[in-house]
This record gives sequence, structure tokens and C-alpha cells, in this order.
Amino acid sequence: MDYLQTQGLSLPRLGLGTFRMQGDVCRAAVESALGLGYRHIDTAEMYANEEAIGPAIAASGVARKDLHVTTKVWHENLAPDAIRKAFDTSLQKLKLDHVDLYLVHWPSKNMNLPAVFETLMKLKEEGRTRAIGVANFNIALLKTVVEEIKAPIACNQIEYHVMLDQTPVRKYLASKSIPLVAYCPLAQGRAATNEALIAIGRKHNASAAQVALKWLLDQDGVAAIPKASRAESQQANLGALKVKLDDEDRKAIAALPKDQRFVKPAFAPAWD
Repeated sequence: MDYLQTQGLSLPRLGLGTFRMQGDVCRAAVESALGLGYRHIDTAEMYANEEAIGPAIAASGVARKDLHVTTKVWHENLAPDAIRKAFDTSLQKLKLDHVDLYLVHWPSKNMNLPAVFETLMKLKEEGRTRAIGVANFNIALLKTVVEEIKAPIACNQIEYHVMLDQTPVRKYLASKSIPLVAYCPLAQGRAATNEALIAIGRKHNASAAQVALKWLLDQDGVAAIPKASRAESQQANLGALKVKLDDEDRKAIAALPKDQRFVKPAFAPAWD
């Protein structure tokens, strides 16, 4: 497994996303992933599955120091007191004494960014989260956080896959040595049925999904957190690490439409 170094963290470049997994299904998925060698688990207050993930981590026998756990605060809870309350609840549900990375899940129109990051920094100083970061922040918001507030963010987690160009955000993050963590890295399953990706996969004895995942992981400073509840899918995603794409493959992927954004809540920031 490759790691990205950021703000004192060694972030495994391939993690397990857990959105829309709950209860016993989520617990079994996390136990399975940890058994297969995953060491990066991504969750959020909004996923309502931290209570399932906590026991799965406890049962895994994996040493806490070898595990990376990310969780996030929902955009409705960005007042300082609300952040603290949300954080305490997350930690309690996860049955952990600290998380590795705590993110602002989505920006909100009326948030006070300096106050948000002052609160997050205090949680970091208290040793309750090893690092802080953001998700779904556009370049304008990133500039405020990085250049004005000077917050030491460890990543920006955004939708990124073969069908969505994120070059401007990726270049900005790279210029500041901040990793991009790609969610929906398989375009919500659409990558698996894409004819161009299937053809590339055939050449390498790999699946279309593995091709899509490796395309992301071949990029400097990019990590990915595909959701996978079944052990077979988790194993297949690990198998993507062995795929070797060539220039011809990358050219074919570059020719795919790059304007397919699938996560578009009403409260999302303006992306252009």
C-alpha cells in the first residue's frame, strides 16, 4: 500500500468509503476490509454508521497506530459549540479516544470559517484529532482556508473520477502540497460498464473499475475511497494497485467526457 504524507499523517492511498452502509452490513464490511489489509476507513456523522464502525475496529485486532480513521462534521453543525458536540458524539460512537482526520463535510453559506477552524485547531491541539481538513471545498474556499486563515488542512475530499475533470482544484492542492481524496472514484458504479474502460481492462486482465481506480491512484497526491460492502469488491479494489496503465490507456481515458458530476446537493458550493 502506498501512503501520502500530510500534516503528520501517513494516509493510505486506498481506503474504504462507507456512505450508505449501515448497521450489520457496515460492520461486516469494515471487518472484512480490515481483514483484507485495508487501513483507511472513511465515515461521517451524516452516514449514521459510526456506531457500526466502532465495534468493527475493536473486533479487528488491528493496532490503533496502524489504522487511519476519518470522520466529518455535517454542514448544519458548523457553529463552534455544534462542532464540539458533533465531534464528541462521533468519537463516542466510534469508541476511539482520537480520530486521525476530522473534516468539514460540506461548506455552508452562513459559516464563519475562522471560527470553524479555530475550533478544529483546538480539537487538534487537544490530541483528539491528529489532523483536520475539508471536503467539497471549491478553489475560492480553499484559498480562504489556506492563504487567509492559514489552517493546516491535511486534504480536500471531493468527487473525482474518470468522468469528471478536477484539474483546477487538483493543481491548486498540489501547489500547496495538500492531497486530494477522491470519493465516488468509480463514478457511482458507472465506470464498471464503460466500454472504453472495459477495453483497457481486457488488455491488462483487469476490470473496468480497476482501470478507473488505478488511473486516479497513478496521479501524484491523490487518494481514493471507493465504497465496497462485499469482500470480493474490496479485494478487487486492492487488485487495482497492481494494474499498469500505459500512455495509450491514459489517452483513451482522457477522451472520455469529463463533465459528469453525480453528487449535486442543493447546498453545494458553486464549482466554477
